[in-house]
Amino acid sequence: MCGIAGWISYQRDLRTEQAAVDAMTETMSCRGPDDRGTWISGPAALGHRRLAVIDLPGGRQPMSVDTPRGPVAMVYSGEAYNFTELRGELAARGHRFSTGSDTEVVLRGYLEWGAAVAERLNGMYAFAIWDDREQRLVMIRDRMGIKPFYYHPTADGVLFGSEPKAILAHTLAGRTVTADGLRELFAFVKTPGHAVWEGMREVEPGTVVTVERGGIRTHTYWSLETRPHTDDRQATIARVRELMDDIVHRQLIADVPLCTLLSGGLDSSAMTALAARRLAGTGERVRSFAVDFVGRTENFVADDLRATPDTPYVHDVARASGTDHQDIVLDSEQLADPEVRARVIRARDLPAGFGDMDASLYLLFKAIREHSTVALSGESADEVFGGYKQFFDPEARKGRTFPWLVHFAEHFGEDESILTEPVGKLLDLDGYTRTGYAEAVAGVQRLDGEDDFEFRMRTISYLHLTRFVRVLLDRKDRASMAVGLEVRVPFCDHRLVEYVYNAPWALKSFDGREKSLLREATADVLPRSVYDRVKSPYPSTQDPAYAVALQRSLQDLLTTPAHPVFDIVSRDWLKRAVAIASPQVTQASRRGLERTLDLALWMDIYHPTLDLA
Repeated sequence: MCGIAGWISYQRDLRTEQAAVDAMTETMSCRGPDDRGTWISGPAALGHRRLAVIDLPGGRQPMSVDTPRGPVAMVYSGEAYNFTELRGELAARGHRFSTGSDTEVVLRGYLEWGAAVAERLNGMYAFAIWDDREQRLVMIRDRMGIKPFYYHPTADGVLFGSEPKAILAHTLAGRTVTADGLRELFAFVKTPGHAVWEGMREVEPGTVVTVERGGIRTHTYWSLETRPHTDDRQATIARVRELMDDIVHRQLIADVPLCTLLSGGLDSSAMTALAARRLAGTGERVRSFAVDFVGRTENFVADDLRATPDTPYVHDVARASGTDHQDIVLDSEQLADPEVRARVIRARDLPAGFGDMDASLYLLFKAIREHSTVALSGESADEVFGGYKQFFDPEARKGRTFPWLVHFAEHFGEDESILTEPVGKLLDLDGYTRTGYAEAVAGVQRLDGEDDFEFRMRTISYLHLTRFVRVLLDRKDRASMAVGLEVRVPFCDHRLVEYVYNAPWALKSFDGREKSLLREATADVLPRSVYDRVKSPYPSTQDPAYAVALQRSLQDLLTTPAHPVFDIVSRDWLKRAVAIASPQVTQASRRGLERTLDLALWMDIYHPTLDLA
C-alpha cells in the first residue's frame, strides 16, 4: 500500500522539474511512511511513497525495466492477492524476477500483456506505467474502486496522484470549485469520475486511462454484468463459503503484523472467524480491534439505525474465535477535537460530512497502527449481500430515487436546509439527484425473462455497488492511509461480487432476513448471538456532550461574519441551530452542524475559489 504521484509533459524535459515532482510526492508521505522515490525521464516523472507490506527490502519504487526500445517504469499502490500464481505463469513465459514483491509481478505482467494485465489481477490497486517505447502513460484502477486514483489533464499532458492533494500541490492545478462541485459535495449521489475540484477527474473503477501525445482515452475493462444464476440454494451457500475461505486466505498474506476490524456484526464477525480458523492451523492468533465510546453500552438508546450496542457482540466473537482483542474506547472530547477534524479533512481533501463517524474511524485506525500495519475490514458486505434496511423498504423499492435517500434521508439526504437561499436555488440538489439517479439506473442490464420485482431488486443492488459503496470505500481508505494503515476489504473480491450480484433476491433473502446467504455460509463459525443479530451500522456517539461541543465551536464561527463559509451556509440557520438545547438536537441538525464545521475548516485549509456563476 502506497501513495503515487506523477506528471507527464510532452513539451518539457521534466529532469529540470525535480522540485515540483518532489512536492507532489511528499503530499503522499502519510500513505507511505517507509520509503520514497522518484523516476524522471524526458517527458515523464513518477513519484512514490511506500508502505512496506510484502518483500520489505525488495519492493522499492518507482520500479523500472529496461527494454531494447526504452525503459518501462511503474508506481503502484495496493495489493495483487494472486501475484504468486501470476509470477509462476510469467516465469514459465521466460520472465526473470529480482524481487519477491507483487509490484514486480504487475510490472512484468504489463510487459507480457499490456494494459490487459488488469483483467488478470485479483486485488485492490491503482497504478501508473510510463511506457517509453510508446511514449505512453497507462493508469489502471481496481474493479471496485478500493484504491483512490485521480488525474488532471493539462495543455500538454497530465498530472496524477492517489489523492487530490498530490495534484493540488502542482501550480498547473487550480483550486476552483464550481456549482457542480458543490452539488457533488451536498448530494449523496457519488457521480462516477467526479472529483469536485474543477479540471480534476477520478480514474473510474475497472478503468484504464491512457495518455498519449494525441490526447487521453479511457477503456472499461470490468463492470457489473447481468448473468443467469443456475445454482440452487445449497449450491449457492456452498459457493459463497468456498469463495470466502479462498478470499480470506489470500488476504491474510503479509510480511508485517495483521489484524481484523471487528464490530460484532455479521460481516466483520464472519471474516474474523474465518481468519482465526485459517491461522489456527499455523498456531497463530488473530488480533482484533473494535471502536467503542465511553458509557455507550451502559447508556445505549435504540434508534432507527441501531437497535443494539456493538460491544457485547464483539466480545462474543473474540471469545468464540480466540482472538487477541482490544477495544479502542473514545470520548466526546476526542471526537470533537478540532485538530482531529482538521486531520480528517486533510485526509479526504474535502469536507466529508460524516462527523463523529469520520473522527472515530480516524482515531481507531491511529490506535491500531501502533500494533498492526494491515487490517481486514467487513466493508461492502451490506452492498453485496443486501444488508441495509432500504433493501426491504417498500418506498425505496418503488424506484423514484437512490434507495438510501428514501429510508435514511435524515442521515444521507441533501443538506439543502443549511444553505443560503440563493445557493440553494442555484444548486437545485433535487434536480441534481434526479439526473444522477436516471444516469445510474441506465447502466443496469435486465436478465431475459426477469420479472419487475427481481429487476427492481437487481437495480437496488447495482446502485449500492456502483455508487453507495464507493463513498464508504474512499472514506475507509483515506482515514486508514492518513496514519499509514493498509485496510483490505475481502467482500470486494470481484469474484464474490459478480456471483452474489446475479443471485436472485429470493435467494439473497430466503429466510426473510438481510444477508441470508452470508449468514448461512458462515453459520458454523459464528456465535449464536451474532447469527441472530439485526444489522447495525458503524456506531455513532449518543453523548449529548458531543453536540454541545459542536455548538460551542460554531458559536465561535458566528463571531467571524466575514468567513467565506457564509457564502454557502445560512448564518440565520446556524444561529438557530446553535441555540437549540442539546437534548433536542436532531440527527439532521447535528449533521448540519458537522457539515458547517467541516466546510469552514476546509476553506481555512485549502482556500478553494468558489465559481458559482
